[in-house]
Amino acid sequence: MEPYASRGVHGQTVEVLAHRLLGGEWPEGGTLDLVALQAELDVSLTALRESLKVLAAKGLVDARQRRGTFVRPRSQWNLLDPDVIRWRLATAPADGGAGAALHRDLGEVRAIVEPAAARLAAERRGPDDLAALDDALAAMGRAVSPAEAAAADIAFHRALLAATHNELLVRMELVIESGLERRDLLVHSSAAAGDPVPHHEAVLVAVRAGDPDGAEALMRALLDKAARDLDRVSRPEPD
Repeated sequence: MEPYASRGVHGQTVEVLAHRLLGGEWPEGGTLDLVALQAELDVSLTALRESLKVLAAKGLVDARQRRGTFVRPRSQWNLLDPDVIRWRLATAPADGGAGAALHRDLGEVRAIVEPAAARLAAERRGPDDLAALDDALAAMGRAVSPAEAAAADIAFHRALLAATHNELLVRMELVIESGLERRDLLVHSSAAAGDPVPHHEAVLVAVRAGDPDGAEALMRALLDKAARDLDRVSRPEPD
């Protein structure tokens, strides 16, 4: 369930406004007509303003006297915010245009962060880290639905970041997880993607063995496969 959509009228209003803004309904610098929006969404002006505060905190909108509430320049948006990533993915299909570009960007971020994280995890992992990785891999093997497979995949990568024992790298899970969830649901819904367990298991074997070079290389191989899988399932079917 979407984080804000589960929080009553306020949260649902946040989701609606975010999707419309990220979907391009209001251009950068465009002013929002709050009176019209209040009537259209059938919410109080107070609820509408509180919802806009959420978007303002993420750098999407701002309010000024005599100008009203307006969309901030894209350069000022907090593009690393997990909700912003989720909203962008929800408003752009993965098979082309902005959606494909965002998946590419997220893939490149993962290619920079996760191999290095796997190297550190091989050097610093403890018994609890290995147990968390084992549990995630086991859940991946038991998964019978795309949602279960995606959740297990995310749990594995979260546990790998935690095994670095680097607080800043651990927080990267917020960025990686937002894009990984949508990507995984898309990929795991297709039989063309194949079994995700062997590549993840290979990374875990190297981490358990304390093999930094192997863990880094195998994580690169896993991410390469992930990119190929996404490309395969996103490619339009021929007529």
